[in-house]
Amino acid sequence: MKTVFFVCFFLLGMLNLQAQKPVRLAVAGITHGHVPWILGRKPLGDIELVGIAESNADLSKRYAERYHLDSKLFYRDLVQMLDAVKPEAVVAFGSIYEHKAVVEACAPRGIHVMVEKPLSTNLADAEQMASLARKHQTLVLTNYETSWYPSIEKAYQLVTDSSTVGAFKKMVVHTGHEGPKEIGVNAEFFNWLTDPVQNGGGALIDFGCYGANLMTYFMKNETPLSVTAVTRQFKPQIYPKVDDEATIVIEYPSAQCIVQASWNWPFSRKDMEVYGDAGYVITENTTDYKVRTRSQKEQKRRITKQELPVYDDPFAYFADLIRGKIKPHPLYSLENNVQVVRILEAARESARTGKTVQLRKK
Repeated sequence: MKTVFFVCFFLLGMLNLQAQKPVRLAVAGITHGHVPWILGRKPLGDIELVGIAESNADLSKRYAERYHLDSKLFYRDLVQMLDAVKPEAVVAFGSIYEHKAVVEACAPRGIHVMVEKPLSTNLADAEQMASLARKHQTLVLTNYETSWYPSIEKAYQLVTDSSTVGAFKKMVVHTGHEGPKEIGVNAEFFNWLTDPVQNGGGALIDFGCYGANLMTYFMKNETPLSVTAVTRQFKPQIYPKVDDEATIVIEYPSAQCIVQASWNWPFSRKDMEVYGDAGYVITENTTDYKVRTRSQKEQKRRITKQELPVYDDPFAYFADLIRGKIKPHPLYSLENNVQVVRILEAARESARTGKTVQLRKK
């Protein structure tokens, strides 16, 4: 009996020790403009950076010098890095098109992956990635900045967990900025961000994904009836290969979503309007939102992450999920983000043909 107790106690201790160990994390690609989030992240004890795979030697040298990183962390080849450092998890900061190759390399090795939004450039790749994740029981997450907004989570609560606005009917999402060149992204990021293959499109993909992600969250992963989209090139001299303006209309049996994705806004914006048959919620930024109902005039409110806890560090979220400390959030989930790619692919086809794309029968 004492032996059994000792073994159980020992195993529990080992499990607890594993849960406390930092996650061995590697980076696949560093051409994405958001990669400083991980390269410059201060040590918090939750992750350990063990490797960086990047084929561009000059770019690797620049980042190594900028963030005072050991040159031994850098590898020219992803597979070579994975086999050499054996990470538990990988974050992908290359082009959107390259996400599938990262999952193909990581999933069979039992390595979890988090990519920058969106999941992939096309539905076939997204479904293959999902199949690999299920087969090898690994996480494949998609990181969106709006997943960190307490105002978004509060709007979700007011719409789905209460009767504040009544029956949910419409969402309008405005996302984007002045344009990649206009805000000064680096050359490596600009080159693939404005490539129709590597990015899958322009503003439609880059910022249309936010609206699709949020509406899919509010609709609990329901497949839309149809998608209609119009794209424009207001700045063909800067973005000759891709759209810089997109309007997407996503139809459901009980609701509608309008996504206005643009590289032509006069300033950066990520805001959302949600309407029910009895009122509305409008999020203005990460913390500020407005509520109006039939019985109340518009009220301006503020919600912070202290009042409504959300992860504003995607790497902390990733590490805690891997260690089993938290449950998955739908905005990051594979189910949501395969649906997002389905919507974006339909939007791209609609813009190309000038016709509405039906996704399922009414």
